[in-house]
Amino acid sequence: MPYDCGFIKDNKRFRYRAAAIIIENDCVLFAGNEKDDYYYSIGGGVHVGETSEEAVLREVFEETGVHYEIDRLAIIHENFFSESTGSLQGLDCHEIAFYYLMKPRGTQQLNITSYTQGVKENMYWLPIEKLNEYKAFPTFMKDYLYAKHQAITHIITKEHS
Repeated sequence: MPYDCGFIKDNKRFRYRAAAIIIENDCVLFAGNEKDDYYYSIGGGVHVGETSEEAVLREVFEETGVHYEIDRLAIIHENFFSESTGSLQGLDCHEIAFYYLMKPRGTQQLNITSYTQGVKENMYWLPIEKLNEYKAFPTFMKDYLYAKHQAITHIITKEHS
């Protein structure tokens, strides 16, 4: 069984994550589940011995049932956050995430039956222009998508609930 690059010690959690930015018809794909009250980016932990590119392709397929192709590395995100509710309740989290922009397919059709930590995940196409109306993480996504970046962007966020 593969191991994610990350650990939990006391109330501290570190995670190395690969994530996807998937855009179709002016909407961006986010995931949600029955346990947490927010939406989150498609992706997951990078396994030991796996590149972030391999991880994002694997995670996207696991969560959507579709083989997307990588366009380019878009964002390196250093994320510091703590949670008072949900599956990460009580943990001070430090996450390094590589966000890859995926090539659009021209359809929002997905083939999904995804579970994370035993909880069913659902996929949601959120309209980019209304992204601020949703409790969606990372919170920088709408501003990033409107700015039309071409180079790799380094973002540091500190969010505490």
